[in-house]
Amino acid sequence: MSDIPTLEDLEQQLGGLSAKRIFVRTDFNVPLAYSDDGTVSITDDFRIRAALPTIEWLTERGANVVCASHLGRPFADGRTQPNPKYSMGPVRARLGELAPNVELLENLRFDPGETGNSDEFVAQLIAGTDGKRIDGYVNDAFGASHRSHASIVGPPQHVPAAMGRLLEKEVQVLLGLRKKPKHPFVAVLGGAKVSDKLGVIGALLEIVDEIIIGGAMCFTFFAAQGKPVGASLHEPDQIDVCKALMAKAAELGKTIHLPDDITGVDTQGNFAQFGSRLGEGSIGYDIGPGSAAAFTDVIMDARMVFWNGPMGMFEDERFESGTRTVAQAMADTKAFTVVGGGDSAAALAKFRLDDEVDHVSTGGGASLELLENGDLPGLKALRND
Repeated sequence: MSDIPTLEDLEQQLGGLSAKRIFVRTDFNVPLAYSDDGTVSITDDFRIRAALPTIEWLTERGANVVCASHLGRPFADGRTQPNPKYSMGPVRARLGELAPNVELLENLRFDPGETGNSDEFVAQLIAGTDGKRIDGYVNDAFGASHRSHASIVGPPQHVPAAMGRLLEKEVQVLLGLRKKPKHPFVAVLGGAKVSDKLGVIGALLEIVDEIIIGGAMCFTFFAAQGKPVGASLHEPDQIDVCKALMAKAAELGKTIHLPDDITGVDTQGNFAQFGSRLGEGSIGYDIGPGSAAAFTDVIMDARMVFWNGPMGMFEDERFESGTRTVAQAMADTKAFTVVGGGDSAAALAKFRLDDEVDHVSTGGGASLELLENGDLPGLKALRND
């Protein structure tokens, strides 16, 4: 998207960055661990480190950088006051180690005006802390750019704005998949719910050659084929949609690969292997070894692969094999490989393969929406559409 302003455009528009106050919307929504003694620690600082190229570029040019991010869902469970466990304190400490003298505001979602896209909250962000108004805005929060929240869509209406290096790379890579795919192009989709990915499956069928379906998603497709799924997680209200997707794939001459075997537990809760028909009370938690091998063959023959969503409940070692095998195939293939954030990125990290793929996105939902629609609210805001 060459029409979105870059950091260089922002520097030119402001007549230089020295002493300019630049608000950088980052995505520091990092995983935290809470110990019994009240200590809070960051378990993975990948998202903080991912923002450093933008922060360092700005500070090297004399800008005063103010970062801001959300962290978790502080008003979850019906709370009327934000949960203090989601304070930015631990993130601020880690950012201070990586980028000294960079300010970090408190959790943006502590103010309901953030998710409510309140004009008043936008005005507060522009006015800045201690009466120091911001001079420019940079969006480097790809993982939040699919949300029309105040800090994402508000500031570009009031001050010169640009995309940061992280956002720029994400857009370049993901839109490259959509607009200039290399064939065979394979999409690997997993996770729990088909309903979360219906739109992107429909959109991907237009551009990919083959789609691999794993995770609990596959059971709704099984049900659409008339196969019994036992007590496995599935969505009965999405069966007709899955039938329509399979019909669309056939019409377009595209292949949807579903597992031929499943790993899970039987009615007594014992570890078990099944085919693609599960008896009453049985539960599938992973694709089976035969399917993992077949999916690997498809990935190895591709020239471009996009993966979003694990093949099973990989957090449990009994059911990690399918996801591990697919992750290894992503590392081994000569194809251009992109992993769409979220649980699949976490799986890559668990298996220490995150450095073996070409691009690991910082946004799961954002990557899917960009592939589906070709645009995001955060990008529209930067273009002032």
